[in-house]
Amino acid sequence: MDMINLTIDGISVSVPKGTTVIEAARQAGVKIPTLCYLKDINVIGACRICMVDIGARNLMAACTLPCTEGMNVKTHTPEVLHARKLNLELVLSNHDKKCLTCVRSGKCELQALCNEMGVDDENRFAGSQNKYDIDLSSPSIVRDNNKCILCRRCVAACTNVQKIGVIGATQRGFNTTIESPFQMGIGEMACVNCGQCIQACPVGALHEKDDTDKVWEALNDPTKHVVVQTAPSVRVGLGEEFGMPIGTRVTGKMAAALRRLGFDKVFDTDFSADLTIVEEGYELLNRLKNGGKLPMITSCSPGWVKYCEHNYPEFLDNLSTCKSPQQMMGAMIKSYYAEKNNIDPKDIVSVSVMPCTAKKFEVGRKEMMNDVDIAITTRELARMIKKAGIDFETLADADFDDILGESTGAGVIFGATGGVMEAALRTVYEVVTGKTLEKVEFCQVRGIQGIKEATIDLAGTPVRIAVANGTGNAQQLMEAIKAGEKQYEFIEIMACPGGCVTGGGQPIVSSQIKAVRDVRVERAAQIYAEDEAKTIRKSHENPAIKKVYAEYLGEPNSHKAHELLHTHYVARPKYTK
Repeated sequence: MDMINLTIDGISVSVPKGTTVIEAARQAGVKIPTLCYLKDINVIGACRICMVDIGARNLMAACTLPCTEGMNVKTHTPEVLHARKLNLELVLSNHDKKCLTCVRSGKCELQALCNEMGVDDENRFAGSQNKYDIDLSSPSIVRDNNKCILCRRCVAACTNVQKIGVIGATQRGFNTTIESPFQMGIGEMACVNCGQCIQACPVGALHEKDDTDKVWEALNDPTKHVVVQTAPSVRVGLGEEFGMPIGTRVTGKMAAALRRLGFDKVFDTDFSADLTIVEEGYELLNRLKNGGKLPMITSCSPGWVKYCEHNYPEFLDNLSTCKSPQQMMGAMIKSYYAEKNNIDPKDIVSVSVMPCTAKKFEVGRKEMMNDVDIAITTRELARMIKKAGIDFETLADADFDDILGESTGAGVIFGATGGVMEAALRTVYEVVTGKTLEKVEFCQVRGIQGIKEATIDLAGTPVRIAVANGTGNAQQLMEAIKAGEKQYEFIEIMACPGGCVTGGGQPIVSSQIKAVRDVRVERAAQIYAEDEAKTIRKSHENPAIKKVYAEYLGEPNSHKAHELLHTHYVARPKYTK
């Protein structure tokens, strides 16, 4: 391997040929500030915050500058610091500086850089400022161009990573904006509500639509019985909103906080993940046995389902008819739970806490209306806890409520890419073979690779499987299937890169941290750790699941199960205007 030797702030560094200055600086332990840069996603050198001095006539952007032999890089000369501050002031000159009321205050990269560079609010470049209407057309995502800094990180995430491309730069110069084509709202486009644009945005120009007021209203209505469920990934993200290390598991504290907020019952979506596996597993076996539509593709991710509806309507019959765990839980709350407790379903307000902004779209689907009433994100729950004055870190652990709070390790791994597939294989293998699976880990489907493939032997029948995460990788997989290049029997697809652990509603992590740490891996590791800590690790062995079938549903894929737990999907146009 060809190596390049250079000096950064007097530190000798040796890096492979092709390495950029910003990467070399990181290796040397030198921090170069960035704004538009997002590792592996957006490397365009547009903001000019990462300027460095290499002895040339002009300062250079470190994020796009390749290292050369003998290069002498200086990162904090007076000229460099002056240029960075100047560029920040120029960004602020056309920025809505309502920091105190901004949802990203305290986690805004622009705000942090201004503090570091000593930029004050007496902007010497103050002048004409563009004013934009806020785009509220989406049920999930709010777009506020008054706060946009034109870094294009959201565009790169949407177009290059997710391969959706519903937003982009339009017009020129001072009038440049990031928007959808023909001035349409995001909600009128083939946006899948994944929220990866929110995760990429360094400021408050993109954020989830806040539904916490609806939850507060329900909690304070004495005529309502308010029930909440929490998704697997929330427990490994929520703690970060309170200063805990990335991936910290806060399952017990989360349950305790939800009780303190006033919810009448606190249930675990892991239970309905187990229920999904039983229904989905038997659906797969029925398709394999009776010549059903193959490959069967999971339907747990609402972002992926909507992507399929827009882009691959010919594969809608391949989608599992199972509702997502969120919707299954909602259906069970308003049927089984309501009947067991003599509660009129009309008096129940069903709330979900999800790592996913697409869940806000899912609760409004006509096919599944009223299963769940309100979906909020991990970030929204954190804001509620803070607003209520709850000292999260000192909370004693609490348990979920019976019976819809009991779960297995198979349920919790839904949060990581490959988790649904692994959980399904644990059950399907035992159902088909009649043998006990001693080693429950299917490591072939673990990891953050965009597409994973394997063949599983089920009692002499080879089952070809694939797992994709991120709609960009899903597109690659689906195109290969369409072209006849790939054949499978069972496929798992999650809309977000890494799966739900890095969903659009999870805590925001700065680009500086993402440059050196893989949040997907760290959160997923704790998901798997919770699985390992469980006494029962197979969905079909969950005693609560057995009880629900014995008392209410009858058997997997029964008529009653189909009425409550299954649905259908519809082809959607590219835009609706």
